[in-house]
Amino acid sequence: MANTTLINRALIRLSGDDVRGFLQGLVTNDTSGDLPVWAALLSAQGKALFDFLIWADGDDILIDCERDAAGDLAKRLTLYRLRRAITIEREPVLCVHWAPGGDVGVVDPRLPELGQRWLAPAAGEAGADDAWRAHRLALGVTEGRAELGDGATLWLECNAAELNGVSFTKGCYVGQENTARMNWRQKVNRRLVVVPIAEADEKRQMIAYPELGWSVEHRRVESIAAATAPRWMRGALVPASA
Repeated sequence: MANTTLINRALIRLSGDDVRGFLQGLVTNDTSGDLPVWAALLSAQGKALFDFLIWADGDDILIDCERDAAGDLAKRLTLYRLRRAITIEREPVLCVHWAPGGDVGVVDPRLPELGQRWLAPAAGEAGADDAWRAHRLALGVTEGRAELGDGATLWLECNAAELNGVSFTKGCYVGQENTARMNWRQKVNRRLVVVPIAEADEKRQMIAYPELGWSVEHRRVESIAAATAPRWMRGALVPASA
């Protein structure tokens, strides 16, 4: 069996006093129901600071995030914790695993075509990160600070509604007001899109992957061709009103 460990992912464990309720008032998705879900921690203006998957582990919560952002995310959550009896620390044993198919784990909550995901101890030294990135970008799905803009891109512009990364019924969270306003007014004028490197626009580029032939860009919706956009995005490409 091919190696499945995502070395570039890390897990943050939250344990203690009502950790689901703690996150419910902070993140974009509903933590009160079935997990995992994809979610984000936003700025007050509704821009994406961190994106992650949220898993249940008994009464604890595990946050599946990019490894390079894990320390900053843990610090930000600690600031919000105040005096609540909650422990926030890196998970030392479990790792994130991925496979493009099969029956191990659960279907990625963003998009079934992304494949299977599960948590378990590491399996060997080599990772599946390169294969995961190629698979994900081929489906037009972006993640992580380099692709999402590190606090510069509104969460709905990250295709959060189309990829199940936001709840519009759960109640308040950081950045909720602007996010809800954009949704109800249909004011998502720009979106992140993955395009062939030959069609790259450097003025709109977030990051390029020449070795994979892809460019991640922040484009106005009217400049995204529905015919070449990923299937899951096409229904959202009616240009928003000015």
